[in-house]
Amino acid sequence: MIKSCHEELIAPCGMNCGICIGYFGYTMNGAKRKIDCIGCKPKEKSCAHLNYCKKIKKKKVQYCYECTDFPCNNLERIDNIYKKRFDMSMIKNLINIRENGIKHFLQQQIKKYTCPKCGGILCVHNNICYFCTEE
Repeated sequence: MIKSCHEELIAPCGMNCGICIGYFGYTMNGAKRKIDCIGCKPKEKSCAHLNYCKKIKKKKVQYCYECTDFPCNNLERIDNIYKKRFDMSMIKNLINIRENGIKHFLQQQIKKYTCPKCGGILCVHNNICYFCTEE
């Protein structure tokens, strides 16, 4: 399986950290990051977008869909931004995981974000493959 499509890279908020520009080592303006991101779960910190959430911090929920407040206002706000800017919904990702399981979700992510030229991973934020720099 491609490195960027592992269960440990699916953040509590439904973001696939493996397709994030930060995970590839860049900032949104294209500059190289000083410190590469390894994903929300591997670094044992709460999801970057939902770091205020006590349930995530205390590891009472693995994914936000397990919460009685799902989707909370903060997740809805972020989801709306991602839908408009990047054509991706964290809420839909979470519903997909809840209804179909993580393995099915990961298979869909591989199909959607695999570079047709080299087989690397396309970044959700700019649709660039950082393995071959193809758009």
